[in-house]
Amino acid sequence: MKKDKATTQDKLRKEYKRSDFTAPLVRGKYAKRLRDSSNIVVLRPEVAKVFPNEEAVNNALTILIEVARANTQQTAK
Repeated sequence: MKKDKATTQDKLRKEYKRSDFTAPLVRGKYAKRLRDSSNIVVLRPEVAKVFPNEEAVNNALTILIEVARANTQQTAK
């Protein structure tokens, strides 16, 4: 069986210049769209030390939500 020869060649240059691009370069062009579509939450370092992983954070928040709902229902009566 013959081996296939690699026909694809990497056509990227090692270095690009600003003049290689026709449109103006804009820093952070897609940052707002990424921020709006992302659900990542960054914890402060002192808070992150308390929780070893994602599951621990989710469990703590779920319990907090249940307590808050229970307290709200009791005061509403």
